[in-house]
Amino acid sequence: MTVHVDLLQESYAQLYEVVGEDLLLRLYDLYRGQQISFPMRLYNRDKVAQQIVTEYDGHNMAALTRKYDYSQRWVRQMIQADREAHKS
Repeated sequence: MTVHVDLLQESYAQLYEVVGEDLLLRLYDLYRGQQISFPMRLYNRDKVAQQIVTEYDGHNMAALTRKYDYSQRWVRQMIQADREAHKS
């Protein structure tokens, strides 16, 4: 199928510019007729919380807030929640 770029719906035209013709057609075949909503955050919140707990070394909270784009308060809460969950 040949794509006539000048005839595309606006959302498809934007996708065409970003991903090119081949991927646009694949996405169209997979999702046409569906309404798709993309979350504001790229990463899953629960998985990020676990990763933060894993990476936290006691001194890198600011770096983790920048790396995962969460507030320092939220990062601190995730670390504290993990500590409380693992208290004996």
